[in-house]
Amino acid sequence: MNVSEFVWKRLQEWGLKRVFGYPGDGVGGLDVALQKALPDMEYVQVRHEEMAAFMASAHAKFTGGVGLCYATSGPGAIHLLNGLYDAKMDNQPVVAIVGQQARTALGARYQQEVDLVALFKDVASDYVAIGTVPSQVRHMVDRAVRIAQTKRSVTCIILPNDLQLMEYEDPPLAHGFTHTGVGFPAESKVPESQGLRDAAKVLNEGKKVAMLVGAGCLEATDEVLAVADKLGAGVAKALLGKAVLPDDLPFVTGGLGLLGTKPSWEMMKNCDTLLMVGSCFPYSEFLPEPGSARGVQIDIKGENLSLRYPMEVNLLGDSAATLRALPEVVDAVSGYAEVLLDGGVRRGQDIAKALALGAKAVLIGRPYLYGLAAAGQGGVERILDVFRVDFIRTLALLGCPRAADLGPEWVQPLREPFALAAEETVVRPGSRNAEPR
Repeated sequence: MNVSEFVWKRLQEWGLKRVFGYPGDGVGGLDVALQKALPDMEYVQVRHEEMAAFMASAHAKFTGGVGLCYATSGPGAIHLLNGLYDAKMDNQPVVAIVGQQARTALGARYQQEVDLVALFKDVASDYVAIGTVPSQVRHMVDRAVRIAQTKRSVTCIILPNDLQLMEYEDPPLAHGFTHTGVGFPAESKVPESQGLRDAAKVLNEGKKVAMLVGAGCLEATDEVLAVADKLGAGVAKALLGKAVLPDDLPFVTGGLGLLGTKPSWEMMKNCDTLLMVGSCFPYSEFLPEPGSARGVQIDIKGENLSLRYPMEVNLLGDSAATLRALPEVVDAVSGYAEVLLDGGVRRGQDIAKALALGAKAVLIGRPYLYGLAAAGQGGVERILDVFRVDFIRTLALLGCPRAADLGPEWVQPLREPFALAAEETVVRPGSRNAEPR
């Protein structure tokens, strides 16, 4: 087994079963080994390396898992950067594998020789490494995947083309070698109890609580509903949290920011307590004036805490897990529970009526399943919660929807993705039926 064959084998042991890439002479060894790894490792050959990185980023956004892409040396590696920055700025785990000229040619201004460590040092700031000997490759792959997943960041492995064809060998039990293993960590995603009690104290004392939810709450719809209900809070949404809750719930004020609503603006300017969850909302001018409201923030990344508003309590943890823990220590506030239930029942009756009229499926968001249950209606198995929304987020790049709408096709092939894009992005240089070489 050569180094290239080991790379694909090790990635499969990590549970990475799909790679987006484009062939080239800088990754010739990886190309041949990938053919041998089919069909266990699914290869999605794109039409441009930039698409590979965007599709890997989209794959991470729609699955929560690690995205994987690869490209050849020099210009191919350079083309990955836009898509990798999309993943980095949106906190998505992506591993990039890139080729390089032969080790003996490095430093000789050889054809397509680019200092790839320097090139990727910013976008893959948590981990970028170049292989020099076969016994080094195991820990390179293991660290790249583990760091990408735990830090939700981009990592990069650089493999010279001569190294790719060398016979793989495990590191010996000797000084100067390390022995890594496969396996994602069991994470503790809930802050310590004292922090939860401190947050509850602030929230319980608030009379006008405003919540701001972002992309970190996309899988925390139930938990956001429960906390908002118990606090009697209004909920505004950052653009990236658009799909967390539907706008027609009575306590949802809509978006906040440049594309926000007047009710969201007024709620933020008049609240006495701010609960920000899973958001790095950039526009501080739309938040309460510093000092006018007490603040609690929940975020999985510590560097995002108190970044936009001086919070009184900062909770480092997963949005859903932390919100699930909060109702145990937060006092109930009356006011919104009845309104929420009433609105849910009405929507539940509408759904039941549609089903009675012979509808095969009703496309709804998960919150309305509450209304269906409250209305005492069956047929939940006929309700398809299929509408998953995502955005080209922090990087706000123009051309990427043409690639980002393709990534999810392999995640859920029976569902048709669509992109709302400007006319510059109409051309799609790739298709779902592209055959791997």
